[in-house]
Order: sequence, then C-alpha cells, then structure tokens
Amino acid sequence: MSTTGASADPLAALGSLPGVAESVESVRKAVDRVYGHRVMRRRSNEITSEAALRGARGSGALSGADWALEEVRRRTDFSGDDEARVMGAALRLTAEAGQLLSIWRQSPLRVLARLHLVAAASQGDEVGRPRQAGEEVDEPLIGLPLPSAAEVSGRLEGLSELIIAGGSAPALVTAAVVHGEILALRPFTSHNGLVARSAERIVLVGSGLDPKSVCPAEVGHAELGRAAYLAALDGYVSGTPEGVAAWIAHCGRAVGLGARESTAVCEALQRGAA
Repeated sequence: MSTTGASADPLAALGSLPGVAESVESVRKAVDRVYGHRVMRRRSNEITSEAALRGARGSGALSGADWALEEVRRRTDFSGDDEARVMGAALRLTAEAGQLLSIWRQSPLRVLARLHLVAAASQGDEVGRPRQAGEEVDEPLIGLPLPSAAEVSGRLEGLSELIIAGGSAPALVTAAVVHGEILALRPFTSHNGLVARSAERIVLVGSGLDPKSVCPAEVGHAELGRAAYLAALDGYVSGTPEGVAAWIAHCGRAVGLGARESTAVCEALQRGAA
C-alpha cells in the first residue's frame, strides 16, 4: 500500500493524490442522485434488494461466472459446476456483508476471515484464515506475483490497524485501498476477488457514503471490464502515486456506475416497468 510521506494518517494522505479529490466529489454527486430520487423515499428496500442481486452478478462475472441477470434471478441451485459455485459464493457474500458492518471497525481481520468462510462454504483447514507458507492460491484470473505468507500477515495487520484507528480519509479512498490490498495480497487460498469486492462494499456502506447499499460498485467494476480492472490493479500494486490514484479513480467510476444502475431501477419502478 502506498502512502505519501510520513503522514500519521496514510489513508487520508492518499486523498491528496492528483485526481483523487475529483473522484471523491464525483462519487458523492452520483450517490446523492440516487438517494434524492423520489422512489427511494417509498421503496428503498426494493432498490437495496435489487442492488444486492446486481452486485452479486457483477462480482461473479469478474471471477469467471459472467451470467445474465435473469439467470441469476431464476436459478436456485448453485452447486452444479465451477461457475455456479462462484455465483453462489457471490450471492452468499452479498447477503452476509450486511451482517458484518458493526464488526468491521473493531475487527476487520475477523470480518475478512468470515467472508472467506462464507465464500468457500467448506470445512477445510485452510478456510477462514490467511494462507500459510507453502499453501497454493486458486485465483487464476489474477496473474500478479504472489506475496509470501509473512508479507501477507504483516500487511493485513497494518491494514487492520489503519481501519481500527479511523481517520479522515474519504470512504472511497478507504474502500479502494481495502479492495486493492486484498487483491494484491490474495491472503486466502481461494475466493480473494469475491472477498475483496465484498469488503469494499462493507466500507462504502459502513462509512455512511451508501448506508442503504444501493450503489453496488461490483456492477461498475463488471461494466468497466476485467481488462480495465486488472490494469488498474497493476497500478495499485506498483505503489506509485500515479498508479494508486488511478486505482482509486477506477473504483470511483465503478461506484458511480453502480449508482447509475440503481437510478435506472428507480426510474423503471417509477414508470411501473419493474
């Protein structure tokens, strides 16, 4: 994770990187548009439920299960093959994330472990804990060099300390860093992408930026495409100010597209077409 100088609040310091303030402001305006829609005042629960479904579909797509929304909506069995299991994991994580908001600020590592347990849905010894030396990682869509187990442990502890300490960093910055760190480290033996995107959602909701969880960044990440996602992640992993700023901006665009998606749902409900 990159910081700027020796700031006591390195997450907040990232807010001064070129273009980040503009991304934060753009996201705020996009979120405000959704929350200001007249349908949100009467049917926010429906918007939240639909955003959860669409977010799970987007996250699953980035992990190799690029299903049509209606297929996700109608399917009841997610145990048949690898793609079905990925989508099932994405749906379980979306449902679980809302239950972990109160724990995140006190124990983010506990939340990450729980997310992996829910995603993996198995009782293996490697489930629900960071990987150990010598353990392989099943994350074929991310080809970055794999940090050692010792590096994973140290960086997770550092990230946890920053989250617990709080600070003045914008929600977008914190969410992007949490997301980027998990993808860069791949701390678990599987499902790291799904866990990373769920953690991003938890930060965005728990920070108060998107308290009703109606701006699914996963939708935007999927819409921007896997190639752009991985290119932006490369920038984050580089640790350069430009690379980190580009990753934060990419996450900002994803949140904005998620907000746009829910605005469209509001419009459809208002017309009586959904």
